Amino acid sequence: MKPISKYILIEPIEEELKTESGILLTNEEAQKRRYQKGKVYSVGTEVETIHANDEIYYDVRNAHTLLIEGKKITVIQERDVVVVL
Repeated sequence: MKPISKYILIEPIEEELKTESGILLTNEEAQKRRYQKGKVYSVGTEVETIHANDEIYYDVRNAHTLLIEGKKITVIQERDVVVVL
């Protein structure tokens, strides 16, 4: 499956998050964060700086999750990527 234009398909990565004092955040608290980590599944035809299998942080406020072939895939635009690891 291949997105078009400047769209990117990603698989969100579940992170175990801790505060500075070592307290684990619940999944609900972690979901409230604006930026989350994901692995790039596929990039659109006009995306040049991000590639499949890159790990990124993206703005979840502009993300949309789809169920494709039984798998949760998140769709974002290139402009919503804030960090490439």
